[in-house]
Amino acid sequence: MTGLPHAANLGVGPTTPSATGGRHTGTSETGTKAGSNDKVVPARKLPHGLTPFVRPRRLRTSVAMRRLVAETRWSPEQLILPVFVRDGISEPVEIPSMPGQYQHTPQSLAQLGREAADAGIGGMIVFGVPTDADKDETGSAAWDPNGIQNRGIAALADAVGDQLVVMADTCLDETTSHGHCGPLRPDGVVDNDWAVSCYAATAVSQARAGAAAVGPSGMMDGQVAAIREALDEAGYSDVAIMAYSAKYASGLFGPFRDAVGCALKGDRRTYQQDPANRREGLRETLLDIEEGADMVMVKPASLYLDVLADVAAASPVPVAAYQVSGEYAMIEAAAANGWIDRSRVIDESLTSIVRAGADIVLTYYAIEAAQGLA
Repeated sequence: MTGLPHAANLGVGPTTPSATGGRHTGTSETGTKAGSNDKVVPARKLPHGLTPFVRPRRLRTSVAMRRLVAETRWSPEQLILPVFVRDGISEPVEIPSMPGQYQHTPQSLAQLGREAADAGIGGMIVFGVPTDADKDETGSAAWDPNGIQNRGIAALADAVGDQLVVMADTCLDETTSHGHCGPLRPDGVVDNDWAVSCYAATAVSQARAGAAAVGPSGMMDGQVAAIREALDEAGYSDVAIMAYSAKYASGLFGPFRDAVGCALKGDRRTYQQDPANRREGLRETLLDIEEGADMVMVKPASLYLDVLADVAAASPVPVAAYQVSGEYAMIEAAAANGWIDRSRVIDESLTSIVRAGADIVLTYYAIEAAQGLA
């Protein structure tokens, strides 16, 4: 018969009659007296023979001890800061749904780059925000040498190109009038092969502007191979490709569309991955590696740590994960309401992403985290 151990086995003193006819609680050799309410108080020592041989808590006794034995660590060099450069503004503009993040001018972006370099982060990835007048059906502003993204890349590369890795997001959603990641077929679906040709032209223009790495993010089939060939033919064989390999059609991208002024109507479910699919994330990644990707990425990060772990276990190239705008916004909103400890949660979120296998983390917290969370 199973049940609670007998009180005697727990070192609890027996109760005996008192001189006045009541009852009092005695004490065992290792027990403690009960209070005046006659509650049974267990002894402080464990039963004989059950003292733990292994006590994992020994390695949690102090900050120094926990730091010494930590299994997972992230460093500033692993962090990439996503940044936005916007045409038609004279000073930085805060993004309402991403408090603390800004749309920059090329000049203020260069200044931010110097701050990022001083903080010791690994890189910055540039997204362009053109004027509505510069958007068209094909997204041609993306490969325009004078387009806002390429101007921002050039300003950043001139300022800090030798101190951190200047990267460029390679896509068309910011520059198309309809907000999709490529030109549309008559039926309204993105034309995969036409989009890939546009990505190749965009990547070459970004390399000319000074990008050391490009990041094709449109989830078009064959995009990495086409970009690699175009870069090599144009003489940019040293420019790396960080492929957005497992990019999911997530509800966490909302604030980002606010940040880039995206005109999207509908969704991107015909080309971004279904959140229900885990194996597909690894399949897409392996295809990108075969096509020549130098780095691969899982996006978003926090809700896709299982996919990230799968990719990290299989990938022979560095693995990145993008802590996206919605993840940032949720932390900021909860912290602003006093519901969470902001610094602690930021650190915990970055740790979880690296713990799952990321070598590189794209995060809006890059500079703050590198400088030391307050």
